[in-house]
Amino acid sequence: MDIEGPSRTALVTAYARAYHQVFDRPRILADPLAARLLGVSVDELAELGRPAGSGGGVDILRLGVGDRPRRLFFAARARFAEDRVAEAAVAGVGQVVILGAGLDTFAYRNRHPGVRVFEVDHPATQAWKQQRLTASGVEVPEGVTFVPVDFETDTLAQRLAAAGFGRAYPAVFVWLGVVFYLTPDAVRATLEYIAGHSEPVEVIFDYLQSAHTGEERAQLQARAHRAAAVGEPWFSYFTPDDVAAQLRALGFTDIEDRSAAELIAGYLDGSAEFAGEPPEALRPVRVLRASR
Repeated sequence: MDIEGPSRTALVTAYARAYHQVFDRPRILADPLAARLLGVSVDELAELGRPAGSGGGVDILRLGVGDRPRRLFFAARARFAEDRVAEAAVAGVGQVVILGAGLDTFAYRNRHPGVRVFEVDHPATQAWKQQRLTASGVEVPEGVTFVPVDFETDTLAQRLAAAGFGRAYPAVFVWLGVVFYLTPDAVRATLEYIAGHSEPVEVIFDYLQSAHTGEERAQLQARAHRAAAVGEPWFSYFTPDDVAAQLRALGFTDIEDRSAAELIAGYLDGSAEFAGEPPEALRPVRVLRASR
């Protein structure tokens, strides 16, 4: 399993999504390309899903794949975004921008004729993904445009404009697994860019909720240290009220904000698995949809 090139967190999400296809039931997200893109076998996935042995450091890839609540959240947030894109496509929206696309495969499973998908990501991750697409024989549809953006030297607006994105036409922005790695100022700047788009426009993103207790702070710090250890530290935490206030100030009028546990439960056919106190991995995470 070659894991050089893309960000570690992009790999964790992709491997968890691939594992979900084979071992989780009910299946929340149908993604037949996940394992194929990675070039990973069922046996290799099964091995990653087994508990890690004692000793050594934390294997973040094994942790992401083997933790069922975390794995189901990755599937649920993607499913939620894809369901929203499907509704928008029926309403005539013809542009989808996936910010921090990672190893997401929606663009290659897109069943909405006329919907153009712009995949935005760091050049290194995007180059590795394109190599894997070629190696695995996954066809890139004509409606897919890769938009490499190095935020240290580029701006999102310039790169999307150069790629042919139409600011005057309706769009959906999907922004999953990214916000907590950005500073609050960078998050706001991106939301301002999205809000400046011609109506109708919609954004779906997830974020980390600020801790309220000492126990929550300790748990968040432990997770943040693991992320920082692989070179991808967290910078942003919000409260639902703060996020809603920012979005309303930017002109968004329809806001839907759910906890990770609520989102997953909605796809589990009435299962009570996540009733009561949510698992630690899910407690600070929320998924939000806003439109104008």
